[in-house]
Amino acid sequence: MEHPELIKACQNNNLKAQMQVYLMYKDMLYNVSYRIIKNTQDAQDTVHDAFIKAFQNISKLESDLNLGPWLKRIVINCSLDFLRQKKKLGWLQESYELPETEEDIDTYEDITFKVEEVKKAINTLKDKYRIIIVLYLIEDYSHREIAEQLGLKESTVRNQYVRGKRLLKQQLQSKLIV
Repeated sequence: MEHPELIKACQNNNLKAQMQVYLMYKDMLYNVSYRIIKNTQDAQDTVHDAFIKAFQNISKLESDLNLGPWLKRIVINCSLDFLRQKKKLGWLQESYELPETEEDIDTYEDITFKVEEVKKAINTLKDKYRIIIVLYLIEDYSHREIAEQLGLKESTVRNQYVRGKRLLKQQLQSKLIV
């Protein structure tokens, strides 16, 4: 079934079409959610919640070409909502504005790391840095979009990104020294 037909069938509550959409996107959405939540079971639950929301609101989908990004945005929102409910985003209320800083000059530009090493390093960061780095670098959100999602000032998001990136570099560079 082509995307326009599939979406139309989902809008008509066709369970077979909904299952097809689920099977097409579940792994991608799980990976997105897991990078934010860092817990297998909670990420799976969040993906299921996201699909329920998506199918309830699929009539609002403006274009069949936007299905993947639309689902991705829903799962990101559900993941952030989950963390808020679990009080894991308490730092959002404690956010403060930092003075603008310039990023460090890359001195290790020619060194490459395995993807798994980088993922592990990202996962060790504090949530306030990890979530912003994941949304910016992996999910390709702008600083403005992240600020809107998290209810922060854009300058705060930029500064937390810079600090998180600096901490990430330090962690990766320390592996080189060992």
